[in-house]
Amino acid sequence: MRHNVAGKRLGRTTNQRKALMKNLATSLIQNERIETTLVKAKELRIFVEPFITLAKVDSVANRRLAMARLGSKAVVQKLFSAEFRARFNERPGGYTRILKGMVGGGIATSQFRLGDGAEMAIIELVDYTLPEPKAASESAE
Repeated sequence: MRHNVAGKRLGRTTNQRKALMKNLATSLIQNERIETTLVKAKELRIFVEPFITLAKVDSVANRRLAMARLGSKAVVQKLFSAEFRARFNERPGGYTRILKGMVGGGIATSQFRLGDGAEMAIIELVDYTLPEPKAASESAE
């Protein structure tokens, strides 16, 4: 029985799992959108949303907590920047969105990874907007 056991093991040891979540969270905060497996995306949501809640109050203690758990100075600076905090200040939670079957540049090409059949997903911050594609005339110049 699995009473009071939270989270997935993801086929990894504890240290590997912590490192995986740390790296995925760093990438998500940096890029604001990443592609991974559905199970990892669901676990990442649980891991990364408390950091955004923590960043709403800019204090030395909160910065140190984020730095200790994320380990990237650039990511912590972005997380606590005034522009980033303003985006989520009014939102009470639910800072991430998981899109299933949207793998391959936003086009629903395949929902499953070719090698092992893992279900793929995109996890992004809720206010993420796709970058505008460059026009043919701009790229020729």
